[in-house]
Amino acid sequence: MNHLLRWCVCCAFAVGLIASSVAETHAQEKKEAPVIPPREGKREKVQIFNGKDLTGWIGHEQYWSVEDGVIIGKNTDKVPVSTYLLTERKFTDFRLVFESKLVTSEMHSGIAMWGRIAPDKGDKFTYAGHLVMYPSGYGFYDLYGRNSIHQNAPAAQKVGKQHDWNKMEILAQGNRIRFVLNGTLISDWREPEPDRIKEAPIGLQLHSNQVPQEIQWKGLELETFPEDKLLTVKE
Repeated sequence: MNHLLRWCVCCAFAVGLIASSVAETHAQEKKEAPVIPPREGKREKVQIFNGKDLTGWIGHEQYWSVEDGVIIGKNTDKVPVSTYLLTERKFTDFRLVFESKLVTSEMHSGIAMWGRIAPDKGDKFTYAGHLVMYPSGYGFYDLYGRNSIHQNAPAAQKVGKQHDWNKMEILAQGNRIRFVLNGTLISDWREPEPDRIKEAPIGLQLHSNQVPQEIQWKGLELETFPEDKLLTVKE
């Protein structure tokens, strides 16, 4: 009887934790965000990837390489803490158009932004800040902060490809992030706490994992202080 009671209590506690997490995400979604206009600055196209090597990036050499114009993030051993390939340059308002493919494993990756490199979190090249996730666990996440801040998986999974190339556009302006996946606008979201937004490196995520994984990126095109217009949405 005591074992049954303990089991019931544990189940109730687990359900409560799940419900609390979902409620927290919904609260973040419903919190009214101020409208911060795009910042002013020099509009220019920046070559963040030269197609040949990782000049302009920092990260663990054992995980990152370039082959045939493609950035490869790959691990064969356990990755205890999510790690990132990070631009040396920092950004706030930008448009990033790129293609990415999950080759091995089912774990999501993502693009990190608006935060900071966080070696205090267990890895020299881990990140604290915003993450645009894909291709399995879609959504926006606040790394080492509020956790899930925006859910878009139902819409994204309709057009996303789990193990093939996905073309994406991230338009970050003011406190607004727009996310386009394979020609479809998936998210138009504003950060309700704009003080969290920092000029910061952009990071490519290799997620913590117990199993081998590989994810690839190509065609990275970045423009600073871009026009308030989406370029890849299909009419």
